[in-house]
Amino acid sequence: MQRRLPTDIARVAASPVNGGPVVPAAGSAWRPVVLVFLPFASGYYLSYLYRTINALISPPLVAEFTLRPADLGLLTSAYFLAFGLIQLPLGVLLDRYGPRRVQSAFLIVASAGAVVFASAGGLPELIAGRALIGLGVAGALMAGLKAIVLWFPKERVALANGWFIMLGALGAVSATAPAEFLLAHVGWRHLFAILAALTAVSAIAIHVIVPERRSDVPAATGRGATSLGAIYSNPRFWRLAPLSATCIGTAWALQGLWAAPWLTDVDGFSRAIVVRHLLVMAMALSAAALMLGVSADRLRRRGISHATLLALTCTSAIAAQLAIVLNIPGLSYVLWAAVGGVGAVTVLSYAILAEGFPKDTIGRVNGALNLLHVGYAFLVQAAMGVIIQQWPVHDGHVPAAAYRTAFAINIAVQMAALIWFVRPEWRIVPEVLAAHPIHQMAAGRRRGNSEAVIGYRRAVEDWDGRVRAARVQAESWRLAAIGSLLIAGVLGTTLMTVALSSEVVPHLIAAEAARP
Repeated sequence: MQRRLPTDIARVAASPVNGGPVVPAAGSAWRPVVLVFLPFASGYYLSYLYRTINALISPPLVAEFTLRPADLGLLTSAYFLAFGLIQLPLGVLLDRYGPRRVQSAFLIVASAGAVVFASAGGLPELIAGRALIGLGVAGALMAGLKAIVLWFPKERVALANGWFIMLGALGAVSATAPAEFLLAHVGWRHLFAILAALTAVSAIAIHVIVPERRSDVPAATGRGATSLGAIYSNPRFWRLAPLSATCIGTAWALQGLWAAPWLTDVDGFSRAIVVRHLLVMAMALSAAALMLGVSADRLRRRGISHATLLALTCTSAIAAQLAIVLNIPGLSYVLWAAVGGVGAVTVLSYAILAEGFPKDTIGRVNGALNLLHVGYAFLVQAAMGVIIQQWPVHDGHVPAAAYRTAFAINIAVQMAALIWFVRPEWRIVPEVLAAHPIHQMAAGRRRGNSEAVIGYRRAVEDWDGRVRAARVQAESWRLAAIGSLLIAGVLGTTLMTVALSSEVVPHLIAAEAARP
């Protein structure tokens, strides 16, 4: 396995782009991987580490600064707030100046934010440092994806995205047991000081090592506003965006913060088991990125689209969240792994967008979608803190009902987005038929009462009637299917709740004891 996967990267990197090889001069196929792919992957690795590490350091922060759930939610979501606010300008900057210059400059800001966070004396300084970190790593994913589009062939973008996100997601793995080891030995302040130094090294490496590419900087400028308007008015974009934003944003929000409190307050796990769950989520995220990239590349050859794979993956994640809320025993690691893994569907989301938009606008397109990703993650982290805080704390723990309520509301939003994404797309067939030569020939004969004209009009009316009837029937079946799904969900939830309730256990024990 270790031999085959790097070979895949080299094969993808060696594929032609725009009629010529990726490598600008004669050399090994590994050159773009080493000089382009890996430097940007290091920045994305740090971005993921910063995003998820608050779940690990939240207990010492709460103890040192006496933070409430709402304070903790605001502190963690400040990363996503700054991250989201810069997405649209960032897309324009990437398209105009190229990923190398933009990413190296932004990572310096992230390094400064880590220094501010490490030296914070209160909640305002913590929020300021967290916001600067979010601002600085906001381009990590976008710059990497832009570089992939520039240096790799279009038909291999999903596979390259999978490798890129897999390597970056190792930052989430590092934010669990390895970071816990450092946290126990050096404390959270020194841990962030180390991260600040590593971030500065990554910025310098990208600026020095990554070569320039002439197509990095488009000749035309000043098109940002027009392109963004076209993106946000594109029906294809808005068919994908709600599902992508809610599922990915939820995965980021839970893995970055609320998974650990749930495992502690609802499941009652110890610190070691909580860290183990976070490690499993991070490993699932990294593995899912690569699996989705490879699967998308191979399933596409068999006629299975990226959209179908995206819908199946998101459905599995929503089902896993429902199972967590219903407290199904014995599947904790599997269910939380599914929740963490759905954060990797960015592999599919950005590949879908890359198929429908020009290459020179891909930075703005990805930025428009990523804005919704981080915006929803910010909303989930902050809103869950507000909802959970409505319940009183008992013995240092929040009641399970508070978490279940917050999770259930978020699950409902994701289910609505999934239904929107998979809904049938109807097209008016008569508009297409009107272009047929027979209709053009008959256009001048629609007047009069000749037998040919009357027959033509009757045929058109009959066709229109059949189309309307088919659309009404299809709409009725669609509503019936959605209704059946909702009824099945309600019945299944009710049965599962009853089966897991405490009243059922004594009844079963009594029935067993009554047998002769």
